[in-house]
Amino acid sequence: MEGGETTLSGFGVGGGGGAGGPGVDTKVLHAFQTSFVQVQTLLDQNRLLINEINHNHESKVPGDLSRNVGLIRELNNNIRRVVDLYADLSSLFAASDGRAASEGGSVGTVRQAAGAGHKRIRSGLD
Repeated sequence: MEGGETTLSGFGVGGGGGAGGPGVDTKVLHAFQTSFVQVQTLLDQNRLLINEINHNHESKVPGDLSRNVGLIRELNNNIRRVVDLYADLSSLFAASDGRAASEGGSVGTVRQAAGAGHKRIRSGLD
């Protein structure tokens, strides 16, 4: 693939996806692409945060260690956002068979209330 080109195999994109033919609604494709870009951006940011957290931890400088508190909060918030984006994608994927559009649903209305349905599981080692 060249120039950041994205393909979504298995979605009938590019081959007979016209009116009445197999294919995916462009709104759905746009929502998938937007969500995946957001997820990748957050994961890239998390990698940088983790590197900085590790560097601060190894330095053992009190100011750097204190800064880690905020960095870890930011990392946790980013992880929460990634989980929410994947949950939205899962719901969108399940609804993308055409029923949601024919029933008046719209892309982006599948988000649960903040924090709903997410449970932290502890290993017992913390």
